[in-house]
Amino acid sequence: MVASSNRGMAVRAGERLKNLRNHLGITTREVEEFSRKIAQDEGNEYFQISNAWLTQIENTDAVPSIHKLFSLSIIYRTGFNELLTLFGVDLTKIFGYQFSLPLEKTHIVKLEIPDESQPVMFPVRFDRGFNIERSSLLSRMVEIWGEVPIPIIQSLDLRHGLYGYIGQKDFTLYPLLRPGSFVQIDGEKNEIQPGPWRTELDRPIYFIELRDGYACSWCELLNGKLTLVPHPLSPCSTQQVAWPEEAEIVGQVTAVAMRLVNYSEDYSRGVSKLPKRS
Repeated sequence: MVASSNRGMAVRAGERLKNLRNHLGITTREVEEFSRKIAQDEGNEYFQISNAWLTQIENTDAVPSIHKLFSLSIIYRTGFNELLTLFGVDLTKIFGYQFSLPLEKTHIVKLEIPDESQPVMFPVRFDRGFNIERSSLLSRMVEIWGEVPIPIIQSLDLRHGLYGYIGQKDFTLYPLLRPGSFVQIDGEKNEIQPGPWRTELDRPIYFIELRDGYACSWCELLNGKLTLVPHPLSPCSTQQVAWPEEAEIVGQVTAVAMRLVNYSEDYSRGVSKLPKRS
């Protein structure tokens, strides 16, 4: 059933490609000539489109390669992302899928805006306790995902910002920062600030790149050793690594921190079942 649907989509895509070409008033032979120039400039024959190939694409359920789709995007003066959607590939869904399929390990998140004319799925309602002034430290549950226009998202500087995801099994700063939280990172603030701090809310949280992955925790630096300090209520242990040989400060967690999914129930079953740092 799915395969049949995909074939129908491809046929319609071929027809729409043909319509784009006809509206521009160019022949399949001219497309072949234009694509040959692109292939020569790129030094890759895969960018070239033959007359016979284009005729097949326009009249059958064949699907073009990414190289040929790239050439068609140039020749037809049409966005590459728009051509992808003709064949059932919607890049605006990437963000939503990434956070609906959470990973266990903490990692850096790269947010891309594929098409500024299209809305994307984004958290539009938070729990009643959400407070923007404390979002850099406290996790927040997203209650509703909705379509938000790209210009609004751009005002948050998602394109140039640096973001991290707290892994589903990372309880380092639990309950202050729960697994599944989404954090914004200021890469300019990559130096450890000394204490003391009045409260745990004032203590800087850092995103750290280690040899085997990432971590998000409080930090202390002394005598060439970087100590990753967990929350007192966390089941995790203090971790110490050589500085700077074994760790790099990506930046300080600032501005936002929100929980996108329910945190693991492992904690309620007993801390012995959770991985501990050595």
